[in-house]
Amino acid sequence: MWPFSTPAHIQVARRKQAARADALRDTTPADPFSPKLVHERYLYATASEIVRQIAKREWTASEVLEAYIARAALAQELTNCLTEAMFGAARKHAKALDAEFASTGRLRGPLHGVPVSFKDTYDVKGQDTTMGYSSRAGKPSAEESMVVALVRKAGGIPLTKTNVPQCIFFFECSNPVWGRSLNPYSRSYTCGGTSGGEAALLALDGAALGWGSDIGGSLRIPAAFCGVYSLKPGFGRVSMAGAEGNWSGFEGIRTVNGPMGRSVDDLELASRLVFGQAAPGESYPAPLPFRDVDLAPRLRFGFYTSDGFVRPSPANQRAVREAVDALRRAGHECVEVRVPDIKGVMEIFMGITAADGYKTISADLGRDPIDNGVSSLLLGPSLFGWLRTSIAFVLERCMGDPMLASVVRETRSRPVHEFHKCVKQRDEYTARFYREVWDKHQLDGIIAPTLALPALPHNSCQYLATIATACLLYNVVDSPVGTLPVSRVDPAVDRAPAGYDPAHAAPGGSPLVDKLLYGPGGFYDADAMAGIPVGVQLVGRRWEEERVLGMMRVLDAALGPRDVGRPGSWTGQGA
Repeated sequence: MWPFSTPAHIQVARRKQAARADALRDTTPADPFSPKLVHERYLYATASEIVRQIAKREWTASEVLEAYIARAALAQELTNCLTEAMFGAARKHAKALDAEFASTGRLRGPLHGVPVSFKDTYDVKGQDTTMGYSSRAGKPSAEESMVVALVRKAGGIPLTKTNVPQCIFFFECSNPVWGRSLNPYSRSYTCGGTSGGEAALLALDGAALGWGSDIGGSLRIPAAFCGVYSLKPGFGRVSMAGAEGNWSGFEGIRTVNGPMGRSVDDLELASRLVFGQAAPGESYPAPLPFRDVDLAPRLRFGFYTSDGFVRPSPANQRAVREAVDALRRAGHECVEVRVPDIKGVMEIFMGITAADGYKTISADLGRDPIDNGVSSLLLGPSLFGWLRTSIAFVLERCMGDPMLASVVRETRSRPVHEFHKCVKQRDEYTARFYREVWDKHQLDGIIAPTLALPALPHNSCQYLATIATACLLYNVVDSPVGTLPVSRVDPAVDRAPAGYDPAHAAPGGSPLVDKLLYGPGGFYDADAMAGIPVGVQLVGRRWEEERVLGMMRVLDAALGPRDVGRPGSWTGQGA
């Protein structure tokens, strides 16, 4: 088929991309850039609204599906966000649902007729779960993940799988099999990771509901970059059965599955479906189904505009302030809080995740070329001890950055007894965080920046991976976190001060990372980022996912109508 001299990964990439092209053929609307598509009434409906319209016999599952197939094809054309396009099977599924409803008058379940997409970590029967590795291509799954099975049982229609970063552990969405996925609002920027393809597809209304996963911001970062909603549950609420990953046997920081969508209602719809549902023989999740909660009329929120590692951009700080102002106008109390010892958080996370020298997450790489972001990640544990110590010394003593020096020191392989020590430190920090933040201030929730930047230019993660601290804090303490869009970058109010002034860096933070963001030629450029969405994290206490959803609804209502986050928000920007 191709010359024998062609590297194996290129042959695999060509085969997989050709199969995707076959599935996408003849699905793109004649005028793809028109905001007045014939299908817009279906595309601009939330998942909950789709089910209601089908129940009233106003729409059929097949009609809805054709609209989303057409838009998914457009999303792929604009952002390269899809992997396995399952359109043929989806059409058969929709037709069967329509026949069943016509015959019985009963909906299959709460997702009847809703087109649903899945991050390419979820097993779907008969489909590859490549996760961007050529070594995993041509190995279709024999069974489905528990989440996919529950979606299908509820009448949801699996539509497509979506792109991920190589090794599924950094927040630029690129790999050698499927290529690079782009941000729908600016193609010069990444859609984020590791659920980046999922966020891009949802932002373009290419699916009505989606599923991703998170170990260090993988649901929240792409949701914020692309202006959609997500819920990162704590571990033990959603089944992980049949959800592939690179961390087999790893329990120091737990990966979690979670929903992504275009409204809080849709996140709740998805959560009601999966909470407490375990696969046969699965130890988790806990047998804790969705619980309805009543929130007090006046809630008490903590907030911060910087966690102390690096100062977030003016746009990200503004998003927090606008959220806080909206809550206060709605009668809620908001108090500023401080994150204790963010340096310690980074040391714990890096100490736990790098303990095996990243051998587990890199096991499937084979001879695939390694992305620059991944190679910089894998470099740390491979350094000779004396070299790592020397680099840390220079960073701390010569360049005045003890924060970054500590990250370098902790990114190393370590024996089991040191790993156990890191896990103990994780638990001690979690207790401290509850004592010094939650209990001290008697909080219902916390409003925080999702990341230091609204989005990252392509090929910048290799320099800026440490800014994920803003998210990974809540993986260390295992908090449920919702992400919701607040605004968009506005150059008129969001430009950084001219030049770089170390006096304005986060006290005790990383001046070198701060300079990379805001110094001359820095990565933050409000003019280039104009129109890119900006979101916030809304954090809750352990096991209180339902309260997080309730507080997200409170904040969503307080912020009021805005041109981001809703179905139809994307109207051609970035095209």
